[in-house]
Amino acid sequence: MSTVVRRSRRSPPVTPDSHLFPTRPYDLVKEFVIALGVVLVLSLVLAAVFSSPDRPALSLADWATRAPNDVVATATAELAGTSTSAGYGAPYNSSAPGQKLGPLSLQKWGGVQIPVDSAKDLVLDPLATVTGDPALTKALTTWSAAGADQQAAWAGSYSDALAGAPDGNPAAVAPGAYGPVPVIAGGLLALARSGGLQSQLTGQNNFYSSDQTRPMLLLADGAYLEDQARAEQLGGDQWGMMNESGNYPGQPWMWLYTFWYQVKPFSTSDNADALVWGLMMLLTLVFVLVPFVPGLRSLPKHLRVHRLIWRR
Repeated sequence: MSTVVRRSRRSPPVTPDSHLFPTRPYDLVKEFVIALGVVLVLSLVLAAVFSSPDRPALSLADWATRAPNDVVATATAELAGTSTSAGYGAPYNSSAPGQKLGPLSLQKWGGVQIPVDSAKDLVLDPLATVTGDPALTKALTTWSAAGADQQAAWAGSYSDALAGAPDGNPAAVAPGAYGPVPVIAGGLLALARSGGLQSQLTGQNNFYSSDQTRPMLLLADGAYLEDQARAEQLGGDQWGMMNESGNYPGQPWMWLYTFWYQVKPFSTSDNADALVWGLMMLLTLVFVLVPFVPGLRSLPKHLRVHRLIWRR
C-alpha cells in the first residue's frame, strides 16, 4: 500500500486594501504655504545678517580720479619692467618660472597663452591712439628711438623719484634725467580719466570689447585695487568674501579654497596657489572615491544621521 504525500502550496501574501488603514486629514496646500513662509523669512533674516556688500566694479577712470598718483607710479613701473605683471610668468610672459607643486612646474607647463608685454600693451599702444597732443607724440617717439638700457634708466630713475616724493606726487618730484617718462605717465593718467584707456584695453585683439584681462592686470599692478580689497576685508590674509558685481551667486563657492590660504604652510608659501590647487584635487578625489573606500563608505551607516529625518 503506497502513500501519496502532497505538499501544500503557500498562498502568496495578500496586499491589504489601503482603505482599511486608519486615516487622518492632511492639508497639503497649508503645509506648502507654511514651509514657503518659513524659508522666506529665514532667507531674508540670513541675507540681512550675513550678506556680502554688492559694490560696483572698479574702473580705470575711478582709479585715475581717486588715486592719480598711483596711476602715474604704475605706468612708470610698467615702463621700467618692474610691475607684477611684467615679471609674472605664464600665461602672460616668460619672465618667471612660476609656481610649482613639488618638482612639477605647473605654471610653466601651461605656457604663454595670453601674451602681454606690460609696457607695450598696457601703456604705449593705448597712448599711440591719442591724437591732438604733440607733447605726448614727441615723448612716444623719443621713447621708441631709445635703446632698452636707456629706457630702463629713465623709467627706473623716475620710479625712484616718485617713491621719494611726498605721497608719490609727480608735481613734487625733484628734477632729474627722466627722459619722456613723466610725459608718458601723465598721458596715461589723462587717458584713464577720460575713460578711453578702459575701452582701449578691453578691445585689444578682440572683436567684442569684453576682455577684462589687460585692465585687471594694469589695475592689479597698482596699489589702489589692493587698498580697496583690504578695506572690504578681501586681502590675502583676511577672511572676507564678496559677490561678483552684477552676478549671482558670486564667490561663496570659493570659501573652501580661500580657507586654506589662511593656514600654514599655505599662508607663508610662494607656491600657495599650486599647493592649494593640489590639496583641493586630492580632497575631490577622496570625495569621488568615498563609495569605494572601506570604512569611509560605512560612515553614514554608523553615524546614523539619516535617523534624524527618517523613521518607520
